[in-house]
Amino acid sequence: MLSTVILVTVLVAGSTALENGLARTPPMGWMSWERFRCNTDCQTYPQDCISEKLFKEMSDMLVVGGYKDAGYSYIIIDDCWLDHKRDEAGKLVADPGRFPSGIPALSEYVHKNGLKFGIYEDYGNFTCGGYPGILGHMQTDAQTFADWGVDYVKLDGCYSNPDTMISGYPEFGRYLNQTGRPMVYSCSWPAYQIGQNPNYSAIAEHCNLWRNFDDISDSWSSVLSIIDYYGDDKDGFGKMAGPGHWNDPDMLIIGNYGLSLDQAKAQMGMWCLLAAPLIMSNDLRKMRPEFQEILLNREAIKVDQDPLGLQAKRILRQGTIDVYVRPVLPSYKGHYSAAVGILNRWTEGTPVRVSLPLSSLGLDNKAGYEAKDIFAMTSLGTFQPDDNFTVDVNPTGIVFVRFNILPGDAGEDNEIHSADGTISVEYQGLTGWRTEL
Repeated sequence: MLSTVILVTVLVAGSTALENGLARTPPMGWMSWERFRCNTDCQTYPQDCISEKLFKEMSDMLVVGGYKDAGYSYIIIDDCWLDHKRDEAGKLVADPGRFPSGIPALSEYVHKNGLKFGIYEDYGNFTCGGYPGILGHMQTDAQTFADWGVDYVKLDGCYSNPDTMISGYPEFGRYLNQTGRPMVYSCSWPAYQIGQNPNYSAIAEHCNLWRNFDDISDSWSSVLSIIDYYGDDKDGFGKMAGPGHWNDPDMLIIGNYGLSLDQAKAQMGMWCLLAAPLIMSNDLRKMRPEFQEILLNREAIKVDQDPLGLQAKRILRQGTIDVYVRPVLPSYKGHYSAAVGILNRWTEGTPVRVSLPLSSLGLDNKAGYEAKDIFAMTSLGTFQPDDNFTVDVNPTGIVFVRFNILPGDAGEDNEIHSADGTISVEYQGLTGWRTEL
């Protein structure tokens, strides 16, 4: 029953919250890393190098492109913004050639656009790109970020000892809080302890969000590997998600080079189901309309930002079909609505037909549910728990559906007749194929 799962999860999540009052829903914004990496050659690549020009233009694009109105509010600098040396006082300084106005001026520019400003550092001697890390300068760097008007800090983990992260990451978080400036704290802590059973209770206590797995790259195989890691959830991190503390599967790469339209919908849908931060890394100046439409889909974003803050679970797997369910509001008499993702891993040329009873999704409200296809933006009708729900799912695609609970008395017959948890999967392209010959 979906309502029982809700209660247990909320109690677990609430006991481990980082109570700095921030990130009550997953942060949304734009970050430079996946699309622009560590391009510091502004003479050869003036439009694409890591510079104040790039971040000002992306800040402007969040506003004029409608992203700000949809909820994307952070502009975040990733690695390679620093000078290779600190100043005489031991403070961080930006590369003077690429950031001639300085970070405080860039922060002010972002804030004048009605946005929030984020920055990158590393819990190590150096950042991943070889620039100064925070070790030996934690308190100074935290205060520097506060003085610069930073709203979000991403702390990576290169050139560090993972065994010390359980003390080092909380220490820097305390220095951030001591500045008195609210700063969302993004940790890469568990991403450096993959396969070592990271202490997620401690991570959720001290970080607003955290990277769990490998860096995303511009490919469907990368996206799918992250989805599988979250679906398997061998470390039990899914239950730690909730207001103020989120699992971070990494950036949205929608609109770059590596994803088809269906794969882009799959990434957006799965990230929203996983209650993930929606941090884009793409070139907003060159965004094709069909990809922009995915990123601005208000119904998808509504699922991501659902105030319950619960992360979807993979509840069914059959053949190439995975089914994920996320409880969402509204609720009625202890029963919840649900967002459902039916993901097709099939790579051949035809869609797959999937049919399953609603009761197998944990949807047991006798009065039923109203279904809406989030990406098609169409109503699919009303369904009761005994009804079968049938859809065609494109190769490497998703059908992303919201089942809104219907209030009311369903009548005298309150028995749910079908709850065996099985699904029917038919591969349309194989209906004439015979393998017994």
